[in-house]
Amino acid sequence: MAENKDYYETLGVSKDASEDEIKSAFRKLAKKYHPDNKQTGDADKFKEISEAYQVLSDSSKRAQYDQFGSSAFDGSNGYGGFQGGFDFGDMGLDDILNQVFGSGFGGFSSGYSSSDSARSARPSRGSDIETSITLDFDDAVYGTEVSFTVNIDDVCDECDGEGGTGKMTCSECGGRGRVISSQRSVFGVFQTETTCPACHGLGYIFKNKCTNCGGDGIVRHKKTIKLRVPRGVEDGDTMRMSGKGNAGAHGGARGDIYINFKVKEHEIYKRDGRDIYVNIPLTITEAILGCKKEIPTIQGTIIADIPAGTQNGDKFKFRGKGVDDEKSGKKGDAYGIANVIIPTKLDRNQKALVKDLNETKLDDTIEFKKYYKYIN
Repeated sequence: MAENKDYYETLGVSKDASEDEIKSAFRKLAKKYHPDNKQTGDADKFKEISEAYQVLSDSSKRAQYDQFGSSAFDGSNGYGGFQGGFDFGDMGLDDILNQVFGSGFGGFSSGYSSSDSARSARPSRGSDIETSITLDFDDAVYGTEVSFTVNIDDVCDECDGEGGTGKMTCSECGGRGRVISSQRSVFGVFQTETTCPACHGLGYIFKNKCTNCGGDGIVRHKKTIKLRVPRGVEDGDTMRMSGKGNAGAHGGARGDIYINFKVKEHEIYKRDGRDIYVNIPLTITEAILGCKKEIPTIQGTIIADIPAGTQNGDKFKFRGKGVDDEKSGKKGDAYGIANVIIPTKLDRNQKALVKDLNETKLDDTIEFKKYYKYIN
């Protein structure tokens, strides 16, 4: 005698479970154990739950099972069994679930409701385009106009985006964009709704398909676009050109273009946001005696007073001489960093002067005294 199978236990439902509870349990377990599921798929387990569902979802078979157990279907009680058992063949999980519950049953990974036929022909927004532009330091600071080229989807100008001429209602689907087919299975006859293969869900076809776009209404080509770069763009900034991206399907809005900026380094300037830093080279005598020094800034050359005794690395602030940021309407500052240059070559007269200077008490400062304190 064959082993008696507990189909209720297999599906994890009680013996008085409703039809909806049985369906829900099967759907959950089918998604878990179907071989398509690479993480938890189990072909044997899937066959078990499918067999249990076949019996418990049919009221007459369920009544036989409740009276005689699974032996009612193995031929031992004269009922003939399942004639080879339960087998979905090579059907995918979504096909199985749609066959069992109908194509409009919610919650499946690729379920397709009847309203999708209308949705497929609705206008849809075009995709965005992303590109990069490299700017010279000065162009980023002062602003400029640049041109760049992108591959872009545009509305076909030969058919005005229609895809052809002589629009006609699709005879295959009657304008619905969806077709219904019937299929006999172990559960009976089920109807499956799919996208119309003739019109691809649009609900209409053209007598004459546009040869320029192949009926898509969209053509891809290279396009050169001009862009005004505002003052104050930084390395890493992104600018959006609204409505300049790819054309949308069926008259939908265009996408956007996003431009990522890369800015080249400058020969003497360093930038930190709106502020600009520049090293001020000073001779020893300029640092010792102080001087008036010409300082180049991005806002023009200024004359700065360098005080006597300036040390290497001293910082001087020049308010409002930084980047004029067009986005914020604010100006940054410029900072000059003292860089005392020690000469590596001296002529005879210079050497003599330095030696004479060295005979004086140049090291009679608190910094030197602290240092000498630790010399044995």
